[in-house]
Formats: sequence, C-alpha cells, structure tokens
Amino acid sequence: MRTNQHLIDFYNHYDEDSRLAMKHGSVEFLTTMHYIEKYIKPGDHVLEVGAGTGRYSHALARQGYEVDAIELVEHNIDIFRQNTKPDETITITQGNAMDLAGYPDDKYEITLLLGPLYHLYRIEDKRQAVREAIRVTKPGGVVFAAYVISDGCLLDEGFHRGNINVAEYIRKGLLDAETFAAKSEPKDLFELVCKENVDELMSIFPVTRLHYVATDGCALLMREALDAMDDDTFEWYLRYHFTTCEREDLIGVTSHAVDVFRKNVRNINGL
Repeated sequence: MRTNQHLIDFYNHYDEDSRLAMKHGSVEFLTTMHYIEKYIKPGDHVLEVGAGTGRYSHALARQGYEVDAIELVEHNIDIFRQNTKPDETITITQGNAMDLAGYPDDKYEITLLLGPLYHLYRIEDKRQAVREAIRVTKPGGVVFAAYVISDGCLLDEGFHRGNINVAEYIRKGLLDAETFAAKSEPKDLFELVCKENVDELMSIFPVTRLHYVATDGCALLMREALDAMDDDTFEWYLRYHFTTCEREDLIGVTSHAVDVFRKNVRNINGL
C-alpha cells in the first residue's frame, strides 16, 4: 500500500486547527458535530479514522466519550498528542484508512471517516476505506464519511477568487468542459466529487443513509462576510445553515459534504 508523499508534505506544513477556528472554517466542524450529537449516546465508543490533529476526537473525548483515533501523518500525530488533556480517554495510532486490521469487527457505535476519502483517487480504494469503516462499526452503528465537493470549490476558488484558471483546467483535462466534473491525481492532493459519485460509491454496501449534508454550504464562498459577523449574527447564520444544509436544492453548493449512514443489522463480511 503506497503512501502519497504529496499528502505527507502538505500536512507537515498545513495548520488545520487555525482554519477550523475561523468563523467560516468552524461551520463545517459545528455542522458535523451537530449531526454526531444526534446519534451518539452515553457510553458509546468512537473510532476516528484519519483524525488529523484531533479536533473531533478531542471534542468528543472531552465530553466523556471513549475515543480511538487513527492518523497517517506523524506530524499530525505529534500535534494530536500535544493537544491531549490528562482526563481524556483517548488513543492515537498511526495507520491507514484502507487497512484497519488491528481493529476487530463490530466494535464501535460511531465511526468517523472525515478526511481519508479526500485523498483517495480510485473508487476501489475509496470502497476499501468505507468497507473497513463499516466492518469495525457495530450493526446499527453510525458512520460519518466526508467528501470534498467539486461545485463549491469551483465556485469559490475558480469563479470567485480566481485561484483556479477555469479555462486552463479545462484545457488540461482537469475539468470536463460540458459537466464541469473534476479530475484529480495524487499530486493535486484532494479528490473532488459530487453527490452522484458518492451515491455510486455507496451503492454496493448494506447501509441505510440517514443524512447527506452540505457541511459548510456557502461558508467558504462567503468567508469574508462570515468572519466579519458579530457573534449574534453568526449564530443566526448557523441556525439558517442547520435548517437548510440537507435541502436538495442546496446540497450541491458546498465545499464539503458528509454522508451519514447506519450499518444494517446483518453480516457484511466478504464485501
């Protein structure tokens, strides 16, 4: 199983904690936590695969949940450990989302896969990561799988900020001239998808979708406006966002999405 060195180099120099601390960056975190809190129960055991520096793992551990975390990048693991408080019931292990051999079947009530699918480029690899996440989740447990969504990124980084030259991306074959679907390689760091891709990916698994959520909606597109809001206005924005982030006419306009699904109460070994 080859490691993407481009990915290692990126996260060795990227400050994910600072991004999530900004108002516009916090929308994704707060929305994901909003949905986790719908399903997590006292006494639940959580696995976070691809935990990064531990924003979600630490937040849940500090609420009293027992958390096991897996992370690929050593730099992120170092920061994760620095951020761990003495009263947290939490572990961190270096590992790969596509191979959770050290974790037994049917152990966790909640499994978080909130980063690895950003960086897998073949549907077989993505399905392997999802398959492993489902395997270690108890029947009836809930899995949260996050994606980077092409339309929100194109609107923000391309047409709004000009960080992407749309015409050049089309000439290079990175964007389809008719559908504007994105094509990515490991050197591009992030695999950009749309909901139809997620639906195809998940079509083989014995799970029940509970929610498909535009986790940051227009937050990146509106980042300057959100960061300038006073706390009261931002609270109203969050209420609006939580109300509309599953609306079918809006779920494509986002830079990140999370697919929330329940593992069916049946044996999935061999998938």
